[in-house]
Amino acid sequence: MTANRIVLASSSPRRKQILEWADVPFDILTREIDESFNPELDLRAAVADVALRKAHAVIGEVEQGRIVLAADTVVALNDWVIGKPKSREEAIHMLTRLQDATHQVITGVALVKDQQQILFSDVTEVTFYPLTPRQIVYYIDRYQPFDKAGSYAIQEWIGVTGIKNINGDFYNVMGLPVSRILQEIRKLRYRLAGDD
Repeated sequence: MTANRIVLASSSPRRKQILEWADVPFDILTREIDESFNPELDLRAAVADVALRKAHAVIGEVEQGRIVLAADTVVALNDWVIGKPKSREEAIHMLTRLQDATHQVITGVALVKDQQQILFSDVTEVTFYPLTPRQIVYYIDRYQPFDKAGSYAIQEWIGVTGIKNINGDFYNVMGLPVSRILQEIRKLRYRLAGDD
């Protein structure tokens, strides 16, 4: 492992795939944490706070000078914060509520290097066409989206056939706003290198 390889504090196959698509060299290191939201923070800050806790959970095991990347994603429809479904019935309920409406996908991101950190959240608005109950059940039974916030993955069948509009970063909906992350990594490396 070398200093230019970041440490991804996530076991999400989608985040791994996005970094691979971006040709970012990385290693994976994760630890279990309490992912409950801090009730004193607004939603965007609370999601970023969870990401920061994920990063802090592994930073002590990482060689000095390496950047740890952690993220957390939620879906929000008005005041309803939607995490991962706990059952098939809950997944059906979630997707039914999202039909013919615009919701927000919020990903909190933490980049930590030694004693320095960058923390932000990225928001993408997604609007579904109205899907039929039969289509919703078909998607859930075939794709089993139980590890996904909001019970769907935009890169799967439901995104191809059911998305009316996206306002923001597509990859944020997958779980990692990778373009902005790459910009922030460059800033972090530059700032810490003492080149300013």
